[in-house]
Amino acid sequence: MSLWIGAMSGPSLAGIDAAIVAFEGDEERPDRWDVVAFRTERYPPEVRAALRSAIRTGTAATLCDLDFDLGARIGAAVRATIDASAVSSDEVRAVGSHGQTLWHRPPAGGERGATLQLGQPALIAEIAELPVVGDFRVRDLAVGGEGAPLTAHTDALMLRGDEPRAIQNIGGMANVTALPGLDDDAEPLAFDTGPGVALLDAAIERVTEGALAFDRDGEMARRGTIDGEALAEWLDDPYFEAPPPKSTGREYFSETRLVSWLERHSDLAPDDIAATLTELTAVTIARGYEWIGTKPDACYACGGGARNRTLVDRLRAALDPLPVHDLSELGLDPDAREAVAFALLARQHVLGFPANATWATGASDRRILGSLTPA
Repeated sequence: MSLWIGAMSGPSLAGIDAAIVAFEGDEERPDRWDVVAFRTERYPPEVRAALRSAIRTGTAATLCDLDFDLGARIGAAVRATIDASAVSSDEVRAVGSHGQTLWHRPPAGGERGATLQLGQPALIAEIAELPVVGDFRVRDLAVGGEGAPLTAHTDALMLRGDEPRAIQNIGGMANVTALPGLDDDAEPLAFDTGPGVALLDAAIERVTEGALAFDRDGEMARRGTIDGEALAEWLDDPYFEAPPPKSTGREYFSETRLVSWLERHSDLAPDDIAATLTELTAVTIARGYEWIGTKPDACYACGGGARNRTLVDRLRAALDPLPVHDLSELGLDPDAREAVAFALLARQHVLGFPANATWATGASDRRILGSLTPA
């Protein structure tokens, strides 16, 4: 068994997830895997505010400072995860760090895309005293891919089963990996379905004037009423009609667009805003499943949105009769899935295995992802 650490800071801007994962075997698909430890470091409000500001109006100086600040925070989160476990640093082969996406522009109109993740790997390596693999997205973009979703490759290696299944992440953005059964030669499919909880969280923080950072357990949405007209404004977005491969982020479903929408619908009560944006996520996830060729027997939800009971209830209604389960039923903590994925991506880099799923990103060829910073 070899030990690897994955660190993830996603578009929800909630904090840093870190997982220590044991993988058995040296082939592309691990013979076995086990999550040894998992920990989350939530960002304080001032860090979330700084990230949102940088996404909207970041300067070179702002981005430079954030790159090093996030690197130090990720390094500290990795170090704290090791210290809280029974693992010694000497046992860990490398850290895989996704970093914090500040901007992601998918390819369009024959032009390649571009992407920017912050979280300086050199600082992570110094603080954690471990080799760090980072900057995973760029190589896929260099060969014409979307650079996302990167977890499609790891889902296919770790979570494929006898029956066709959908792994549905509901983070800041939502993405699905549709996996045919093990005996099916059909190709998997993965793409971003649209907003997860990024718009919902930002709206809750704004309408409660910072008293709440998100709709805990979906309590506000459960009390509220969906406004059809306000919902339709989002559903008319051409992103939802575009075929895969496709990816998106906060730069497209942005806070600027959200504020404009809130101003147009200022008559809506906070609970109704929560209900409407919750329905947006559920409906657009379900709409995305229309692109899946091999229909899944079940959906397995993960990410922060999977903890929102009202959102999961609305997703069940939107996907009915397809059952929606928690990813824990497949043996993986739904909160840990992305951190675990980047532990595996670090392993793939060090062992020399290409890790971009061309069936997900649309890249012209497979490539080894990431850049290695020695300890």
